[in-house]
Formats: sequence, structure tokens, C-alpha cells
Amino acid sequence: MKMTTEEAFVKTLQSHGIEHAFGIIGSAMMPISDIFPDAGITFWDCAHEGSGGMMADGYTRVTGKVSMMIAQNGPGITNFVTAVKTAYWNHTPLLLVTPQAANKTIGQGGFQEVEQMKLFEDMVAYQEEVRDPTRVAEVLARVIAQAKRLSGPAQLNIPRDFWTQVVDIEIPQPIEFERSSGGENSVAQAAAMLSDAKNPVILNGAGVVLAQGGIDASKALAERLTAPVCVGYQHNDAFPGNHPLFAGPLGYNGSKAGMELIKEADVVLCLGTRLNPFSTLPGYGIEYWPADAKIIQVDINPDRIGLTKKVSIGIVGDAAKVANGILAQLSDTAGDAGRDARKANIAQKKSAWAQELTSLTHEQDDPGTTWNERARAAKPDWMSPRMAWRAIQAALPKEAIISSDIGNNCAIGNAYPAFEEGRKYLAPGLFGPCGYGLPAIVGAKIGQPDVPVVGFAGDGAFGIAVNELTAIGRGEWPAITQIVFRNYQWGAEKRNSTLWFDDNFVGTELDTEVSYAGIAQACGLKGVVARTMDELTAALNQAIIDQKNGITTLIEAMINQELGDPFRRDAMKKPVRVAGIDAADMQPQAGA
Repeated sequence: MKMTTEEAFVKTLQSHGIEHAFGIIGSAMMPISDIFPDAGITFWDCAHEGSGGMMADGYTRVTGKVSMMIAQNGPGITNFVTAVKTAYWNHTPLLLVTPQAANKTIGQGGFQEVEQMKLFEDMVAYQEEVRDPTRVAEVLARVIAQAKRLSGPAQLNIPRDFWTQVVDIEIPQPIEFERSSGGENSVAQAAAMLSDAKNPVILNGAGVVLAQGGIDASKALAERLTAPVCVGYQHNDAFPGNHPLFAGPLGYNGSKAGMELIKEADVVLCLGTRLNPFSTLPGYGIEYWPADAKIIQVDINPDRIGLTKKVSIGIVGDAAKVANGILAQLSDTAGDAGRDARKANIAQKKSAWAQELTSLTHEQDDPGTTWNERARAAKPDWMSPRMAWRAIQAALPKEAIISSDIGNNCAIGNAYPAFEEGRKYLAPGLFGPCGYGLPAIVGAKIGQPDVPVVGFAGDGAFGIAVNELTAIGRGEWPAITQIVFRNYQWGAEKRNSTLWFDDNFVGTELDTEVSYAGIAQACGLKGVVARTMDELTAALNQAIIDQKNGITTLIEAMINQELGDPFRRDAMKKPVRVAGIDAADMQPQAGA
């Protein structure tokens, strides 16, 4: 039937149930945004496109529903780059719509022109450009299908002069792909290997959360084998935290219990994980990755199997379906060897780690450094980061969705959160962008308006997203709670400086005159300062009540300057000066 290209575009969005778009208004996409209200599509106009992309990431991760990122061609689209790459490594199926400069002027260096396809080519799971106005619906349907199939952001690029054209077009039906249950032989081999295992361990990744029934499938398999279940870095919601077989997160500031248990494994089933470096690097000085264990890796993407670790069996498939297939083919005696001893070992190691974690109050200095000792002495009455996390745990609702940012104080908290179900823990992932915590939790609340949400960020990372406080207080935006750890420093970089650069703190200090609680109040939100554990617990309790009543609260948690373990012991070392540097060598530069 005849319709305009923008009508065809929006009708295709409707056929896929895409109800939410995030970005900033621009002339290149106004022909479609103009009909969003009539179509039942909500456009969330954020303060910065990068934050809008992270809102889309948060929304889709908690709902499993595709959302859309869209903005003005050129600078509006370039602002999406960090968010898109973040979503790529978070395996989040998003629709990235990039209106392009007009065909008749492109290549002339015109207004707001940039090579948008080249820009995103290694940041999206799939990309395609609309070549003719009559193909807009066809291409859009395919891009959405690929986002779902590949579980990542997919890009549609469209010249802006393709809008407002009348075309004869048919709206295609959504393309659905059945997820694979794995190769028949490889699943049978994995079942046989696990049936013979004496110390099987399961490692759950994001694929378990993304797969329908993935957590239940891994739980049934773990219970059949009495196998402890670890989770990958920042995937604390990939197994129920209250389950006796849950061993906790591996990797940076993870669970010692999980590390000790996987170190003893003779077979590890890596379920729905690409085995990213932060899930396998040493933690607490423990080289826990088992050198002699047989590794079974399950991933939906064949390119990631065997990429970071040597594997015995690789299975390309959906985490839930593969787990169910393995379970169905286990021998009658699978898991029987050493079952009671294994169960007792899991309980003992979990108990020991829980006691140790509860007792941890302060951060340790590396030999030869004294920063944490000095930080405690400088502010003896201030909370340490771990004191703040304990205060938060006392008030955080068990059903809450939380988001974390990148940085020292959020990283210290990696070992603390546990969940009873999936899609509860939003973290920036392996791209590691600062400024993720606030926008992600806003997107989560849009997707799950009846669930309490709490975002976390250090004060350095929060400064990148602070402008969103000017957007989220409007009447149509849902109320959220955001906690900012305030210690006036870029903590991760400062810890690096203490270890490798002799306390030469270049660019690590933040403005002590700034009040984030004050900024929140100036934006019409509620801003609270908490200086003690009791004040922080009380503030969070009240903020959750206020959230139910439509009030957004920013809690500024004042903490001392203690610093946790550095992120990159694997990538940094003490530099050596050879030629020497002297400010006297600076030469004058000719000015205007």
C-alpha cells in the first residue's frame, strides 16, 4: 500500500513492539518522531545522547525488549559511540538508528556530516544502510532481527532526504530465529565428561541471564551434579544468591569462595560466557583458573569459543537449551562421586568467605605504600568504602534492580550484591565507561516502573553523567534513587599513582567545593548528604519510600579516601626514567 517512508518506518517499529526511543531531538529524525505519539512510542529526550544510549541499555537489559537509540545526524550520532560499544560488550540487543546527511550533499563536507557506517563498524553486531526509500521497512526489519539474533546493538543508517517520500510498500513480518540447542555430538560429549567429573564447577555468564529459562536450567544441572556455581565478572544476577550452591562472582573483587572452588575443579562448564579477562584474572593474589581442568565452553557466538582459554569441548548454542540437553544425557551416577564431601566443601568455603567479607572494613596498602593508612588518619570519623557498602546492604530491598558505575568504590562493592533472579544487576561491563550508573538505572525504571531501583557511582564517574539531573526531574520521568560515593578523587587512577608513580597525583583530584546533593536540589530533586553508616542506611530507606511516591533522591555518601585493589595489575608496572625530563627544556611557541 502507499504510505510515506516515515509511516513505513514507524509501522515496522510497531510490528516489532518497540515502544521506547532514547536520544535528543534533531531535524534529521523529526519526520518520524513527529508520529511517535500517535504510534504509542515514547521518546525520552535526555540531556546527552551518550546517556540516552545507556538508558536504552538499562531498559533493554531489565526487560529483554529491544529499544531504540536515535538522534541528529553527525554530532548527535557521534555522541552515541561509547554507549553503543558498551551495549556491544553487554550483549544488549538495541536498535541504533543513524540518520545520515542528505545524499545530494554527502561527501562535500557539509553541515553535520560524518561517515556513520565506518564509525560504528566495529561497535555493532550488524549494520546496514537503506539504499532506496522503498526498502526502508525491509532493512529495518532485518536490522532488528539481527540485533535479537546476535544479542547486540544493530545499526540502520538512512540518508535524511529519504524521509517524507511516498512509496508503495509492504510492511514485513518480524523475522524470528530459533536459538540452537547445540551440536548433537558436542552436547553428548559434554554430558559424558560431566558424568565422570569428580569436582565439576559451573561458571555462568551473561548468556544465562539472556536465555529464556537460563538460570533455572543451570540450577537444575547444578543440583543434579552438586556442582558449585560461580558467575562471571559483573554478572552477580546469573544465579540465585540464596542458593546453597552459589559460590559468587569471579574476577576483580569477587568471591574468594568461588575462586577456591573453581581452582579445585576437574571439569568446568562455562555456560553462556565468552570467558572475558576480568572473569579469569587472578584475584586477591589467587591464581584460581584451573590449569589442568577440562573446559566446556557454551556461547551463542562461535567466534568467542576458545578465544581466551583453551577448551576441551566448544558448544555453539543457547545457554538454557544446551544446559537442558546436557542434563537429559547425564549418566545415572553423574555427580555421585564425592557428592557429600563436595557439598561440605562448598558450605565451608562459603561460610569462611562470608565471615571474612563481613570482617573487612578497611583497604590494605601494598608493601612500600601507605596511602590507605594516611587516608584513615586524615578522616578518622568518615566511613570507609566497605562501611558504606555494609550500610547500603542493610537497606537495599531484596527485589531491587541496581546499577553500578566503573571506578574504585563501585568495584569494592563487586562482592556484595546477590539476587534471587536475573536482570537485576546493571554494570558497565568490559568496555568500562564512566557515567553508566545513573542513566542505566533510569532506563531500568522506565522498563520496570513497579520495582525499586538504586544506582551507584563514584564522584568522578558521576560527574560525566551529572547533567542528566537536568532531564530526569520532569513529570513524565519515573523516580529513581542514586547513591554517589563522595571522596573527591578519581580513585582507581589514584591507586595506580600510589603503586607505580610515587604518589604523583596528576589529574586525580576533584573539586571539594562541589555538592552533588546541592546540584540535585537545584534541579528540583531531593539531595541528601550521609556522613555515617546509620545516616546512609536511613537515607536509603527513606529514598525507597520516596521513590514509590514519585520523588527522585540523590544520596551523597561521604567516605574517606581509602583505595581498593588496582584494576590493572596485569597491565601496569613501575616506569623507568632513562633520558630524564626537565621543565627547562620547554621551548616557546609562536602565538597569534
